[in-house]
Amino acid sequence: MNQYTIFADSACDIAPAVLADWGVPFRSLSFMFDGEETQYSNNELSAAEFYRQMRGGKTAKTSAVNPDAFYHGFEQELQQGRDVLYIGFSSGLSTTYNAGCIAAEELLEKYPDRKILTVDSLAASAGHGLLVYLTLQQKNNGATIEEAAQFAKDTSAHLQQWFTVDTLTYLRKGGRISATTATLGNMLDLRPILRVDEEGRLASMSKVRGRKASIRALVDKVKQYAAEDTTIFISHADCETDAKALAEQIRQATGHDTTIITDVGPVIGAHAGPGTLALFFVGK
Repeated sequence: MNQYTIFADSACDIAPAVLADWGVPFRSLSFMFDGEETQYSNNELSAAEFYRQMRGGKTAKTSAVNPDAFYHGFEQELQQGRDVLYIGFSSGLSTTYNAGCIAAEELLEKYPDRKILTVDSLAASAGHGLLVYLTLQQKNNGATIEEAAQFAKDTSAHLQQWFTVDTLTYLRKGGRISATTATLGNMLDLRPILRVDEEGRLASMSKVRGRKASIRALVDKVKQYAAEDTTIFISHADCETDAKALAEQIRQATGHDTTIITDVGPVIGAHAGPGTLALFFVGK
């Protein structure tokens, strides 16, 4: 039985050093600020600096991973005797996963006796990262590449992905809401509670007034939907204090500890903005 590697992309918002420790290679999405020529990989500029510049008025445009980047990354694993299981950023939000599929198809023509399996996480940020983490546990417990791929597909259907933003301004810039809705919502201090739906797209679910209420609303999602033995990941866009408060409130309300608190990287954060707070776990 051939060994295999679980492969990811940077939209999982797990730090490169952590992915390296897990033995998970990845390819990076990228971004550039409007009016500038420098293109950054997702992890090239610190999250703190990226959000500082966003708060200063800069707008970033993002780019998916191209098939060539995946081609070379996957082939490196094949050449070292390892098959590949790629778990990718939601196809409902990016063309990155499709680029991985294109690379896999091309390589299978060159290496017809090898395996390159792909799974659409239908997830973003640390929800994608959580799926990689849980699938890696299956691999480490002896799952074959086919079993791990099936686990990832099955588990993605049960991922709970909830988040809130600190301002509606960036959702307006991204075309998610109208200018009128954003202006009125900011005046009334309304905070939307959104989720990534079953098709891997953003869906607005409700609105609450104020940051404390939005954090309580996220805690309530764990109380309502979490499986008994769930693993919890939290990501944040330069609001670590709120992320830690959310983790503590979840612990007090449910007894669940948070496994990882991580940054929302620039590529995801470009669309949600600084102050975004996101919660991920497996539902019942």
